[in-house]
Amino acid sequence: MLVDTHCHLGDERFDEDRAEVLARARDAGVGHVVVIADSLPATLRAIELANEYGLSATAGVHPHVATSWTPQVAQAIEQATNDPTVVAVGEAGLDYYYDNSPRDVQRQVFAAQLELAARCRLPIVVHSRDADDDMVALLQDSDATVVLHSFSSGPRVLQAGLDRGCYISFSGMVTFRNWKNVEAVSAVAPDRLLVETDAPYLAPSPYRGKRNEPAFVAHVAAKVAELRDVAADELARQTTANAARCFGPRVTLQPSRART
Repeated sequence: MLVDTHCHLGDERFDEDRAEVLARARDAGVGHVVVIADSLPATLRAIELANEYGLSATAGVHPHVATSWTPQVAQAIEQATNDPTVVAVGEAGLDYYYDNSPRDVQRQVFAAQLELAARCRLPIVVHSRDADDDMVALLQDSDATVVLHSFSSGPRVLQAGLDRGCYISFSGMVTFRNWKNVEAVSAVAPDRLLVETDAPYLAPSPYRGKRNEPAFVAHVAAKVAELRDVAADELARQTTANAARCFGPRVTLQPSRART
């Protein structure tokens, strides 16, 4: 069994065939999906879907919408972490590529969610793009368990993640012809390795350019296994065990069909 540790299943692109998407995932050997939130509305939707389909959810605010963070939103996100389906804080972090929110606001909101994750004893799913120096500094100041999702950062973030014992997750980018970070895939300790889709984004080859979906995590896992020179079934066992250690035993649950 595989676990898709990062999927935006609440995205509207899944509205017409969400149940079929999950059925294809089961057929592909995907035993569980973590439904990722990136705002307060997305948090509530992730919890709804996790309850409906027997999945897991996260609760958090993405750096793109960091300006939406208010005391009221902070309180609502913290309250959402009490839901039994919520296994992590996030997706939170820093994105200096798009700069959709001012950088000082991004740092403040990320720091607040790092503190929340540590206080609630939940892992935090971290987005990092073109913000290596500030990312390293904030990670070094935090006691939270960290998942560096869809890893594509530079060597400083990688080394900081390795030194801190962060979980490091790889997405369909590892299948792209222009993927240059082979060393990162090999450097991660076996007990800190995760795989994901980031669906509906970043569909792996041979589906690049199409809508991504949880079933395609099998292609990510196969490529990661190839790059690490291990058997695919060994990679699946290891990453599933890592997901359970990181997010808790809920991720070993098989997804159910929607209740009628």
